[in-house]
Amino acid sequence: MVKQFKPNSSSPFQARMSSTNKKVMQALAETISQKVEHFSKKEVECLIRKFNTLLEAEKHPDSSVPGLDRNRFKDVLHNLFELTDDFILDRVFKVFDKDNDSFVSVEEWIQGLSVFLRGTPDEQIKCKFSTPYCFQVYDLTGSGFITKDEIYLMLKDSLPMEQQDEEDEMNELIEIVLKMMDYDKDGRLSFEDFEKSVKKEDLILEAFGKCLPNFRTKKKFEEQVLEKQQDE
Repeated sequence: MVKQFKPNSSSPFQARMSSTNKKVMQALAETISQKVEHFSKKEVECLIRKFNTLLEAEKHPDSSVPGLDRNRFKDVLHNLFELTDDFILDRVFKVFDKDNDSFVSVEEWIQGLSVFLRGTPDEQIKCKFSTPYCFQVYDLTGSGFITKDEIYLMLKDSLPMEQQDEEDEMNELIEIVLKMMDYDKDGRLSFEDFEKSVKKEDLILEAFGKCLPNFRTKKKFEEQVLEKQQDE
């Protein structure tokens, strides 16, 4: 009777493969860590591992997918950071997806999290994406301005259903927003308007929808992904 060969986890071949994969990840972490602030190389390695876990869980029929697609990315942010506004999550995806290929790659994931998790208030307004993070989320058309129509769409989406058809109240609310934030009085919000408003009152940073994690979910993620994995 011929015995079937059963490879074990400690075979020389598997050990070499594991060593090779580790070296590849370390090289990738070294490259990415030089491009982002706020994460050490070890932390970048942890984020790469987390990204690979999320990508494997996606179970995409095409194994060559370059990253997290829109729906998977939105699910991840909802599950990890309790962001619930679907409209705003679409916008956050667009900000992370810098090359507009409809996937968030591992490098885009880490670059985005650098500001999303650890960015200073100034960086979260004017972050290392080279364009402002929160402002870019709210600038729906990429025009460089937040217009009345865009404010209307975002505020309407955040209201209870029974209030969404009350046009007079919506228009009144928009006028209040513009009166408070439109410093140059041109009927729209430029980045300069937004920046001045946030520096005067930091709660305005997420005025048109929650696009950053709260302290509790951020701390939980860091403990589970960054601190725990480094200890293992």
